[in-house]
Amino acid sequence: MIDVNLKRTALFEEHRRLNARLVDFGGWEMPLHYGSQIEEHQRVRRDAGVFDVSHMLVIDVEGGAAREFLRRVLANDVARLTVAGKALYSCLLNEAGGILDDLIVYHLGPKGYRLVVNAATAEKDLIWINGLRDRFASELGLRARRDLAMIAVQGREARARFWQTRETSRAATEGLGVFQGTAAADMFVARTGYTGEDGFEIMLPLDQVVLLWRDLVAAGVAPCGLGARDTLRLEAGMNLYGQDMDESVTPMESGLAWTVDLTGEREFVGRRALVDAAPRSRLMGLVLLDRGVLRSHQPVRTAQGEGTTTSGSFSPTLSCSIALARVPLGVAIGDAVQVQVRDKWLDAKVVRYPFVRMGKSLLQ
Repeated sequence: MIDVNLKRTALFEEHRRLNARLVDFGGWEMPLHYGSQIEEHQRVRRDAGVFDVSHMLVIDVEGGAAREFLRRVLANDVARLTVAGKALYSCLLNEAGGILDDLIVYHLGPKGYRLVVNAATAEKDLIWINGLRDRFASELGLRARRDLAMIAVQGREARARFWQTRETSRAATEGLGVFQGTAAADMFVARTGYTGEDGFEIMLPLDQVVLLWRDLVAAGVAPCGLGARDTLRLEAGMNLYGQDMDESVTPMESGLAWTVDLTGEREFVGRRALVDAAPRSRLMGLVLLDRGVLRSHQPVRTAQGEGTTTSGSFSPTLSCSIALARVPLGVAIGDAVQVQVRDKWLDAKVVRYPFVRMGKSLLQ
């Protein structure tokens, strides 16, 4: 039974109208699927789907101190964002180098920066960032934008379907590169996503999101729930906070070393711990060779020692079971391993991830 205290997005009644199966996700009552998770997954890979991601929180960081503040707070360096609209993926770390959250930061030009953080960690992130503001830049402006909704339109036809519904926004958004955003009317439209496909993530006022959602659905964009979002991001090799990473592991142990900028002398929260402590494990991809389905928290047996799956599922695109797994450092691509599925040890192979991008298998 759904807890009556769960939070709901501005699209909640739309989900009910479309007969979504609703579940508790990080304290929010969200759609798992609208009838068929696999069909929704395939619609994104082959055409276009739309996701309600309004449970995520937008935080605007404003003022002359914003740049230097975020250079201290984030593991990646916002100084790399030299053009307004460009975005950067980064981790928010604690002093021990553990991952508090992963997020996207957009450069808004003279206005400052925009962060998009995960729903389950949003309140914790706000407390942490506010504490660092008191420490590094008390005059900084921080605004939690609870007045904004957010939807993701994803798939090879996603941008065209969006322009079909909002033709006046085409001129502003057609030239966007990947990981770049821009203002378009009352919206902020970014060419980002969590599916391994092209598309837009759109932030807009709460009172406008229902109309945009309905227009997209009327244009043939499939409503998609958390189930398809999870299998799509797993195929794309994208981490899920709370499963593939958390405060107990560093970016180096989570396949996210590329999001940490250790060049130069920039001091950021967690840097010293990352420099001083060597990684204890690594995140790798697995493909199951036997019959069965990989899930999270399944033991992995390797020649170098024990590991565990962090995320796992049947892959609709590849028609096999895949997983991300935290394993000993000596494990290499191509190694044979075993995964305990229920009471059986099943054969699997270590592979490079992502598994799928732009609808195509990347398995060797």
